[in-house]
Amino acid sequence: MPVSPKRRLVADALRDAIATGRYATGQRLPGEHDLAERFAVSRGTVRAALADLADEEYIAIHGGIGSVVTFDGAALDPRSGWARSLEATGTEVAVRVLRIAAVSAPALAAELGLVDADFVAVDRVRHVVGGPDISLERSLVPPVGRLARAVDEGLVDGSLTATIAETGLVPALAEQWVDVLPLTEEDAALLHRTAGEPFLHSRRVSRTADGTFVEAVDSLLDPSRFRIHMTFGSAR
Repeated sequence: MPVSPKRRLVADALRDAIATGRYATGQRLPGEHDLAERFAVSRGTVRAALADLADEEYIAIHGGIGSVVTFDGAALDPRSGWARSLEATGTEVAVRVLRIAAVSAPALAAELGLVDADFVAVDRVRHVVGGPDISLERSLVPPVGRLARAVDEGLVDGSLTATIAETGLVPALAEQWVDVLPLTEEDAALLHRTAGEPFLHSRRVSRTADGTFVEAVDSLLDPSRFRIHMTFGSAR
């Protein structure tokens, strides 16, 4: 049976509010009556939308208490890095840089239509402060400006995003592919996880508004911390 537009609207709005941190983990959502008035829908529609969110593990529904947010991860956004997605949830994270090196990647250059096959590789692990490692990110960026100097000078404020900005590159266009991969022995060791554990695998290529290459990044993401939410089309 198709989902009604009103039910989808309520579920999408609440899902976005949770993913961006407006409702934090452990916080109780407004009651069905208040939500029905806010969205101008019936309580039955609200109840169905909340059931959808419970099925997706964004909330838990407790009799006599209401709906409590259980999701504390980040919605993946192809327009920005995971750091920004995580910051929106209020989660405090830190980064461990594994490598900054000049490399040659002819296959990637050919794929992206670039003449120069030289790149700067930046590999890093992101972890929750006082908690587990949650992502392994391997980026390739053009060896220009401050990015080229990062091999010897390190990243600006320890941030690849800040280093890209200081270089004068502004990501405006992005493509992203997401699948699920089991961790290899090497990646599991870097993340202090078990080999074979399934992680979200994202590949994102970003460019400036005029099509100049900015970054190609392969990321392995803890699925308990990240969810995928995509919206297509527009309401009429």
